[in-house]
Amino acid sequence: MSEVILTKDQIEHKLERMAYQILEANSAHDCIVIAGIMKNGYAVAKRIAYYLGQISSKEILCCEIKMDKKNPLNSISTSLDQEEYTNKSVTIVDDVLHSGTTLIYAVRHFLNVPLKQCKTAVLVDRNHKKYPVKADFKGVSLSTSMNENISIRVKEEGFTAVLE
Repeated sequence: MSEVILTKDQIEHKLERMAYQILEANSAHDCIVIAGIMKNGYAVAKRIAYYLGQISSKEILCCEIKMDKKNPLNSISTSLDQEEYTNKSVTIVDDVLHSGTTLIYAVRHFLNVPLKQCKTAVLVDRNHKKYPVKADFKGVSLSTSMNENISIRVKEEGFTAVLE
């Protein structure tokens, strides 16, 4: 049985609020790189980048982080060349922060080049981390049991968050 915990409108409101927070944290930077972890994280990143473009005249670069989520030690790549995010402010985005595995390996990838700063953003933080990674920006924090799963359903008409 699935239960909707965030509607499309609630999610859009949270993403817009996160964009304002990211903009505020990047007030000293001319360019903001929004890097979404493949599939849902990238879809969330594109919406945040859209809102940033609406509220700021800064250069906003959006890229996709491609990685094997089951084997995060395998090679990780991005849709931007390394030179494009070197010495820039990067915000790494994922849809749901479960254990922190995906997010910490994505952060590790970006630390191979000099950055002005590296922040993290998630739409839903589940509070069950096994790695010392936190979301700097989050849409909502939910304390769930270990056997519950939260998924973001990405559709053309919008996103919904579901507790399964």
